[in-house]
Amino acid sequence: MTGSNETEQQERAATADGKQKPEEGKQNNVGDALRAVYQDAAGEAIPDEMLDLLSKLQ
Repeated sequence: MTGSNETEQQERAATADGKQKPEEGKQNNVGDALRAVYQDAAGEAIPDEMLDLLSKLQ
């Protein structure tokens, strides 16, 4: 996600007095944490054992 999307989300989450709603701030934190975990998992190498099993399927 780009920084501008996060900024837009934060602006939409802001109340009339400019403060972010607490529940939406928590949702942003959870979303950020999930994205970080996904990026870590997606960047991991596929184990050789799994590649071996996949090659046997072909």
